Amino acid sequence: MKERILIIDDDERWRDMLADILSDDYEILQAQDGEQGIKKAKENDVNLILLDLMLPDINGIEVLKEIIKVKPSLPVIMISGYGSIQDAVTATKIGAYDFLEKPSDREKILLTVRNALEKERMRREITVLREEVFKKYEMIGVSQSMAAVFDKIEKSAPTKASILITGESGVGKELVARAIHNRSDRKDNPFVKINCAAIPKELIESELFGYEKGAFTDAKTQKKGKVEEADEGTLFLDEIADLSVPAQAKLLRFLQESEFERLGSTKTLKVDVRVIAATNKNLEHEIAEQRFREDLFYRLNVINIYVPPLRERKEDIPVLADYFVELVCEEHGVPKKILASDVIEFLKNQYWKGNIRELRNVIERAVILLKTPEINSSDLMKVMETSSKVIEINDKPLRDARDDFEREYIIKLLTKFDWNMTKTAEALEIDRAHLYRKLKELGITENKYQENTK
Repeated sequence: MKERILIIDDDERWRDMLADILSDDYEILQAQDGEQGIKKAKENDVNLILLDLMLPDINGIEVLKEIIKVKPSLPVIMISGYGSIQDAVTATKIGAYDFLEKPSDREKILLTVRNALEKERMRREITVLREEVFKKYEMIGVSQSMAAVFDKIEKSAPTKASILITGESGVGKELVARAIHNRSDRKDNPFVKINCAAIPKELIESELFGYEKGAFTDAKTQKKGKVEEADEGTLFLDEIADLSVPAQAKLLRFLQESEFERLGSTKTLKVDVRVIAATNKNLEHEIAEQRFREDLFYRLNVINIYVPPLRERKEDIPVLADYFVELVCEEHGVPKKILASDVIEFLKNQYWKGNIRELRNVIERAVILLKTPEINSSDLMKVMETSSKVIEINDKPLRDARDDFEREYIIKLLTKFDWNMTKTAEALEIDRAHLYRKLKELGITENKYQENTK
């Protein structure tokens, strides 16, 4: 499909000449005055406008202003046989892409038009990519607790304040960080992420601040650090509690002065970076254990955003589940699927130890592995049981690991028996009183049971 160019000019011979030059490659629309040009620009999907400066009814500069109000990103090339340098400056300041004089030779016209349309194509591609990124990192939630999170995001995004995001693993702390960045005046600049827990302690400083050639044995070339890469953008420090104490001291100095030195250099560099940090640990406890600097905590914790676990906002599960089904089907090229009516209650009755990350993984496995267009709760349970056979090894104490297993196992049985306590106790081969004690001990309270069975 050809790109469309609108020529606004009162000189019929000039319009016809431009149309003759451009019509082989582009679809041409014409307007003989400013009012008609504005109308056609508003009513048609136009990729470029060639606009005469001197029109019989409205000055070309005024036409340009009207078009920009409606389509601010549409490239406009001003053309005039009577234009001055001041006219060209005024037009480009308002938003014109370029300014051509009459007469202009064929090659100059074609080159200017091609360049303007290429710029428009790049803008559209960037817009599509940005929409895809926004969709990928979109935050979903209808609960009051998430409304409070959204409110903090909106209020803090336009500021330069440091932000500390807290909450369990899998609740979406990175999504919050990206939402803040995407709503700030830094949105067109880098969002740089570094996982402090994934980088060896001896390498974290060079990752953060970079190094000079020869700073250490393997430093063959100069390398910028994440701080420098994030200049004029946002630096997201995930798992900040795992940052080494020496690196904490350097980060504190950077937060105070916005200055740093690469390893192996004495030259001080200054950057403009907004820092957002996140952790699933209790930093006040880490401070008490002397694993985290108190002064750094207060520097980071200017604004605190706590993201609640999924089990505390079950009303978000239906919208999240539907969103993930649609997203995963699109990502994997799978025919569109729907969730059966019994699935939502089933999902709401799960503990979701891994929070939103676990919910998405379950939905993704179901969408890929189940061939039916409708996903029901029994099929979903089979998918979850298959995945739960993989035992996760971590550094938890044996008692905590055992409690996690018991909690998950009891909840699965409660779900299987529709939260019937008698049948669940019989399956566990314990009496009802023992089951109630277990529920209390493991944090599966009767209030939660009532909520789950509503």
